[in-house]
Amino acid sequence: MQDSFDVIVIGSGAIGAACGRELALAGRRVLLLDRTPRGGEAWTAAAGMLAPQIEAGPDDPIFQLGVAARERYVELAPALQESVGIDIGLWLEGIARVAVTVEDVPELRARAAWQRQQGHLCDWFDPAEVKARYPWIGTNQGALWAPRDGALDPAALVTALRADAERIGARLELVEAAAILRDGDRVVGVQAGRKFAAEHVVVAAGAWSADIGGLPRPVSVEPVRGQMAALPWPEGIEPAIVHGGDAYVVARGAEAIIGSTMEYAGFDPSTTSAGLARIFAGASALCPSLAGLEVKRTWAGLRPVTPEGRPIIGAEPRARGLWYATGHGRNGILMAAMTGAVVASLIGEQPIAVEGLAAVSPERFWRW
Repeated sequence: MQDSFDVIVIGSGAIGAACGRELALAGRRVLLLDRTPRGGEAWTAAAGMLAPQIEAGPDDPIFQLGVAARERYVELAPALQESVGIDIGLWLEGIARVAVTVEDVPELRARAAWQRQQGHLCDWFDPAEVKARYPWIGTNQGALWAPRDGALDPAALVTALRADAERIGARLELVEAAAILRDGDRVVGVQAGRKFAAEHVVVAAGAWSADIGGLPRPVSVEPVRGQMAALPWPEGIEPAIVHGGDAYVVARGAEAIIGSTMEYAGFDPSTTSAGLARIFAGASALCPSLAGLEVKRTWAGLRPVTPEGRPIIGAEPRARGLWYATGHGRNGILMAAMTGAVVASLIGEQPIAVEGLAAVSPERFWRW
């Protein structure tokens, strides 16, 4: 075999780049493989929300993991700014989950109460309080308020993580990984045009993870299309993030990022008139000031989604040295930094203590 590394990471989007950076920081010789220069498709369907609290309820097994993932960016953002000079746009000023209908109220109020009981900052605003804070918002029945939730710029994050990984010593090759190479029950490398040898391989290929050859069994990940659009941020309105119904509005610079759909459309990252119409309608209901503004651009990306919506992070039981970091769905940006840290710690045989890892273990699909 040519080119030997300690770890090969297949994929250099938000998840793969975060894994590569953490592994390089740990002193590993790392190779990042990616089929496209921009590093995947999932982050392009992300508004960059760091929002573990606005949807979580008592039955969410990875709620605490999501909160811990959000908090990792408090240290990572300035670290990336210092190391590679890239501002990832971290903004943790709170998100409102709006009750669009009266039917939304009981569940959102219960979520807020449960989170407070767990010791998290969370509140319930009645309609008058919502209007006082967001006078521009549309008809509402109240809102769950998560003051620690926020957002960042996904493109800046991926660029910064990749740049920092390479600065530390990781190598990036723009080539498609065709197959995992094994010797018995042990991983020995990756076939990607030519053979790359490695003791460990991390599958972080997003929606394409299941298409990699040589996996010991099928990986339960499939693509789900998310359509999005950007409009000018309305004049006279303070930057904010609001979520309600099937839509959200995220202030990023001078733009309002709106989205998003969840469509099982295979590997087709196209926008559709029907999909865009849905998100325009939902966003305009949240923020009527958006109605009639000129659309600056539209796009779509492909999220990797598992059957129950939780990522797959950890070791493949049937192949020593094979690791998964995929299937993050709508939470790839939120979970990127934490996933990188978890994977690096597991490979280094010094797992970090964070609640919720059992719920994302690969073994959950095959434990029978």
